[in-house]
Amino acid sequence: MQTPQKRRVSLAKAKLKNHTIFRMNILFFTIFLLFSALILRLGYLQIVKGEDFTLALARTEEVAINTSVPRGRIFDSEGRIQVDNKPVNAITYTPMQTTKRSEMMEVAAKLATLIEKEPDKVTPRDKQDFYISLNLEAANEKVSEEERLAIQNEDITEKEKQRKLDTLIRDRITDEELASLTSEELEVLAIYREMTSGYALTPQIIKNENVTPEEFARVSERLTDPDMKGVNTVTDWERVRSSDLTILGTTTTPEQGIPSSDLEYYLSRDYSRNDRVGRSFLEQQYESVLQGQKSVVKSITDGRGRVIDTVPEKEGEPGKDLVLTIDSEMQAAMEEIVEKKLRQLKAGPNAQLVRDAYLVMMDPRTGEILSLVGKRLSDPDENGQREILDYAYGTFTAGHEVGSSIKGATILTGYSEGAIGMNSVMIDEPLKIGNDRPKASLFNRTLFNRVPVNDLTAIELSSNVYMFKIALGLAGARYQYGEPINIPDSSFNIMRNSFAQFGLGVKTGIDLPNEGTGYEGTDLMAGKFLDLSIGQFDTYTTLQLAQYVSTIANDGYRMAPHVVKEIRQPSIDGVNLGAIDRIIDPRVLNRVDNSQAEIDRVKEGMRRVYTGSRGTARRYFENLGYTAAGKTGTAQVTFYDSSSRYNGQTSINTSHVGFAPFDNPEVAYAVLIPYITTNDNKVPPASNEIAREALDKYFELKNKKVSESPDQIREPFSDSVIEEGDE
Repeated sequence: MQTPQKRRVSLAKAKLKNHTIFRMNILFFTIFLLFSALILRLGYLQIVKGEDFTLALARTEEVAINTSVPRGRIFDSEGRIQVDNKPVNAITYTPMQTTKRSEMMEVAAKLATLIEKEPDKVTPRDKQDFYISLNLEAANEKVSEEERLAIQNEDITEKEKQRKLDTLIRDRITDEELASLTSEELEVLAIYREMTSGYALTPQIIKNENVTPEEFARVSERLTDPDMKGVNTVTDWERVRSSDLTILGTTTTPEQGIPSSDLEYYLSRDYSRNDRVGRSFLEQQYESVLQGQKSVVKSITDGRGRVIDTVPEKEGEPGKDLVLTIDSEMQAAMEEIVEKKLRQLKAGPNAQLVRDAYLVMMDPRTGEILSLVGKRLSDPDENGQREILDYAYGTFTAGHEVGSSIKGATILTGYSEGAIGMNSVMIDEPLKIGNDRPKASLFNRTLFNRVPVNDLTAIELSSNVYMFKIALGLAGARYQYGEPINIPDSSFNIMRNSFAQFGLGVKTGIDLPNEGTGYEGTDLMAGKFLDLSIGQFDTYTTLQLAQYVSTIANDGYRMAPHVVKEIRQPSIDGVNLGAIDRIIDPRVLNRVDNSQAEIDRVKEGMRRVYTGSRGTARRYFENLGYTAAGKTGTAQVTFYDSSSRYNGQTSINTSHVGFAPFDNPEVAYAVLIPYITTNDNKVPPASNEIAREALDKYFELKNKKVSESPDQIREPFSDSVIEEGDE
């Protein structure tokens, strides 16, 4: 039998054993949980996030390098080069991720002994920072200990403290101290400045203008030198234009790089900050096509993350080429016609405000722009001479009141809204609304002189009153001589919405950026509604006029105008076009709300403008070797320019629209000359003359092309037209 003492010892041992087992179980369970968590984490990293880490690794190792691949060329419709690339020698520097500023300065000093680099782009801030780096001790002494301590005690971040200290030092560097920098030091600074203008692994162009063969050879011979690490000699490309046509656009330079307003957009598409990009018009619109594909290289790093080698992964590819719808020979001929007429106008009487003239020609069946002419007179130089500048983009950005040339749209609006029917006869007579001045047609300004006209003669004679009465009928208004008229605001929208079907007052859909839509008048008085019906209230661009008349010529189908016909693979030699990558198909935007009979009726009225006994353009379109139809326009306007002594001057805009041949239209055209005269009693017929000369020249060049190469004349895209929304 155990004694009490032995029993206590036995119980203590049993209790200790149980406690030890419990602790061991807890330990094993904890280890189990930790291993389970580790296994789950490894599984998550490998299975769930494995692909993400693989992609992250690829992003770290594979870098798109700007190898300055040639940008796509631009050709005219006949394969003539309009924008090309000229190869130039260039010297570049590519910093690594671990490159120190001091190392870059050493390379800059070495390069300065091999090349000439003008310091014209060096800023005062650059000089200040460079002076500090060369005279660090003296620069630091410019700030006292008390000033440093005061800055350190401020409740701002360390970065802000350092920035404040640096600013204080810079402000105390004198002009004399900056002037002490030698020309050799400034040359080093100019090179160093270019080196630090970009990011790691991104080649920076140190010099690509006027690189002499000797400079190129000297640098090339020393590329393997240890103190030339990162320097390279390459072939760069300079954009060269053989045409002054502004819609070809421009690109930025490597120094300008990506515009700050578009930085995020381009960086998200793997561009570098110093990449050249399209800055305007075609170069901008087709940037994704013209910009080539950069080379992709894989960076190999050592254990410290330093790049020790680069391995090519993908070769760079030149940009694709554009083929325009415009024949440069025809464009040049049309420009000559407009320039000649513009100079004649400016040399004539009452031409104080004459400055611009526009002509647009397009294929109404396809929307192809055949000619886009805008010319502007410069201010006179010290000798009183004026230069004529290309202002082609004004054809789709500048809006003006165009006058009666839009009356075809008014007649068709009257049909579709039930205000008139075909062959409706109304009395042309001066109208007087309230206390306003009488509103009349040019051919009938005598009070109470009543002339019956129908829809055809209204177009032929250019009856303002017929259009006014269409507007009154559309608004449901009753006219009584000398009494006010109430026009619902909704009537403006009805007419404008109808005009929009023809392209008036809305974007035409052209493949160029920054298109204007004109200006909608805001004064909703009755008289202004009548003015809207004759083109003397809202403003329209010349391209809108061309699309409007094209829609009528094309049996009511509104086509999107375009200046690019084809996208092609890069040309090997810049002479022979590459394989077709994509054809820009015709695109139907809408069809107007009119029957074919109604459209044909308006066409006939426009034909009478050229052939009728009282047609407003008959004298300018007699003896045609082809059939055509059109409409003239005159608008009384006021010139507004607060900086001009002619501000508030009354003037005249003239316009002209048409199409030919009449039975099977292949060309539609619009002419617009703003502020053609300040004498409304004697308006020059320049718009009509330009239209006739341009049309004659079109058929002359077409016949020449047929005789030289008849197989090259293609038919319109009758089977490949696509409706808006199909793309």
